[in-house]
Amino acid sequence: MPTVRRLALLLSCSLLAACATLAPSPQPESDERVIGTARDAVTVGEVFVTEENHADELDSLTTWAHPDGATWVIATAKSSHRLVLFDGDSGERLRTVGGKGKALGEFTRPNGLLVYGDRAFVVERDVPRAQVLRLPDFRPLGSFGEQQLRSPYGLWLHEAAPGELQAYITDSFMYGERFDVVPPREELDQRVRRYRLQFDDDGTFEAEYLGAFGDTGERGALRMVESIAGDPLHDRLLIADEDRRNVSTLREYTLDGRYTGISLPDDSFVGEAEGMALWSCRADDGYWIAVDQLTPLTTFHVFDRADLAPRGSFSGRLTANTDGIALHAAATPRFPAGALYAVHDDRAVTAFDLQDVVQALQLDPGCLR
Repeated sequence: MPTVRRLALLLSCSLLAACATLAPSPQPESDERVIGTARDAVTVGEVFVTEENHADELDSLTTWAHPDGATWVIATAKSSHRLVLFDGDSGERLRTVGGKGKALGEFTRPNGLLVYGDRAFVVERDVPRAQVLRLPDFRPLGSFGEQQLRSPYGLWLHEAAPGELQAYITDSFMYGERFDVVPPREELDQRVRRYRLQFDDDGTFEAEYLGAFGDTGERGALRMVESIAGDPLHDRLLIADEDRRNVSTLREYTLDGRYTGISLPDDSFVGEAEGMALWSCRADDGYWIAVDQLTPLTTFHVFDRADLAPRGSFSGRLTANTDGIALHAAATPRFPAGALYAVHDDRAVTAFDLQDVVQALQLDPGCLR
């Protein structure tokens, strides 16, 4: 298997005419990189960086605790149309899953990714659909959303009742010859689609479409969407609006799809607001970590879980142009306080020790397991 390249070595030598029943061609993803630096970001050194692979175009990350004690970091690889598995302690590339195709177990530009229990949920932009696979063998259990999704990107899951999940999927369909034209305001009420998933003991499931939502006002509209994450304890969804032609920021919605009128201040992000992770601590305490997608270094902003007040920002020594992140708060042999994993420039994954983050930003040590 490929050898992990240690960070120390790296440092020494990222037309408005579409019918609602027909999916428009998928919007291209810009290669433009935002060069900049967020104010007052402290440095937190990465623990490792995985071996680079430019052909993958990594995007979203999630983690899974294997019954044998290992921690997997799973990434979607958009250009190679597969999932890539890494060891969460060493960064070693373990194997890949899938390949381009429309059969279950195959993928066509996978993007959003999340693990819940022993099931992996994968959103594919160009089919479009959401697949469900059972871990650890990634056995396909089925798919849903084919009748409604047009250009899906991000995914978040919420256990609404025992045996029942609600899935929130962002749908960033666009218009124009280059598919870079934001739809008319009245169509922005379809930016997030919601599903009820009910599972049987054998892994089979039924999916029910619960409708779409999105504010159509100037302040709360979701123009270009990808990342979404929630906090049921505070009845909160955070949805990243990536359109820098307006203001790229995080907008707060309730779990039932109502815009609260709250968006993070307009100067919170220098580049695009991207991946988010909720860091739960004691009771209702904790933090949100959100990506500011920048080059030469990504900035990670930390916000208070309760009131979204800023609690500081940090950058690594290498990590740049980040899309997705995954926070693994459980202890592992290498990370007894947990780890934050981040995509580096589409081609690798880096890891931060959460203890280092707490110390650098003087956060609540109660967040450390």
